[in-house]
Amino acid sequence: MANDKNATKKILVVDDELRMRRVIVDYLSIKGYDMAEAGDGEQALAVFAEQRPDLVLLDVMMPKMDGYTVCKKLREMSDVPVIMLTAKTEEEDELAGFSLGADEYIGKPFSLKILLARVEAVFRRRQDPAGGSAGQPRQFAGLSVNPESREVRVDGVPVELTYTEFELLSYLMLNSGMALSRDRILDTVWRYDYFGDARTVDTHIKKLRSKLGGRGEYIKTIRGVGYKFES
Repeated sequence: MANDKNATKKILVVDDELRMRRVIVDYLSIKGYDMAEAGDGEQALAVFAEQRPDLVLLDVMMPKMDGYTVCKKLREMSDVPVIMLTAKTEEEDELAGFSLGADEYIGKPFSLKILLARVEAVFRRRQDPAGGSAGQPRQFAGLSVNPESREVRVDGVPVELTYTEFELLSYLMLNSGMALSRDRILDTVWRYDYFGDARTVDTHIKKLRSKLGGRGEYIKTIRGVGYKFES
């Protein structure tokens, strides 16, 4: 039975493999989502401009224009959530996707139930951000975060973060001094339950530290546990 709460959510599936595309479209349609599809990168941008979906499931390896290029172009026109689907699951590949503004990265092959969980988690985050994004501006030496404007400054210079990076930093700062496990971070920021992948946290932390420059050292690694924000 279709889920009425998903009826207004449109998802664009971009994959040059027709069979894979149809399986995803059929499954998410049954779950109540309004679906659109594209078979290559150029077509994806045209469909996106015409239909303005609420989320994009984007394959990386495609003809005409690869997924990384498509993601970059989407970010130039929209902050629509992007989940990248790919057989390339090395950390550097994930970092490349996240650096272009992807929200999630799912390695092929994957379970359709896992895919659905990730889709629903992205929508939950957008509708109800993690507790870390709410409240008053927070400031530490050389680092400030304004939840209202979603602006981050390092030594007075604006730093551009993706939606997920901002939620992650805000959550760490809100719980400054507290050791947070990877599972807890996944539960709060990504809204994953047991579907979570702890490496997702590690990859985002690595990218976040890089963007924060010298202030990235505020994010401490707690061996065997997770991370802690400490200025």
